[in-house]
Amino acid sequence: MALDKPYKDVPGTIIFDAEQSRLGYWLNQFCTSLMKAENRARFLADERAYLDEWPMTEEQKQAVLARDLNRCMALGGNIYFLARIGATDGKSFQQMAGSMTGMSEEEYRNMMVAGGRSVEGNRYIGEDGDAQPHRQPQGAGSKKEGN
Repeated sequence: MALDKPYKDVPGTIIFDAEQSRLGYWLNQFCTSLMKAENRARFLADERAYLDEWPMTEEQKQAVLARDLNRCMALGGNIYFLARIGATDGKSFQQMAGSMTGMSEEEYRNMMVAGGRSVEGNRYIGEDGDAQPHRQPQGAGSKKEGN
């Protein structure tokens, strides 16, 4: 019996629930491997060869290669683990998060310091807030991916 998931209708949000965890298990294991310097070096030396050592889907591998972290999240990646990709590339979390929202690092930092995005217009898909899928860099098509 499928679980009712009303939280799937929160704009700009992928909830990392048990289903997402199963979907992204190997993607997140790959990211965890990047905690070791020797693995980061191997990955950066030949990204495709290193990814091919992991039983990830081709779509997950392509998302990593493209550094499309929004897509990685839709495919089961957890931001806690995905942050290691950014760190491997020498990026701060603010740079990564900014890239995922279409903002510069400074714009993202300023938004967060000011309290984050307003809940007004962002409670469910179909409202007119700034977190709505059609206002995000991943585009209106993200609705079908559970954003």
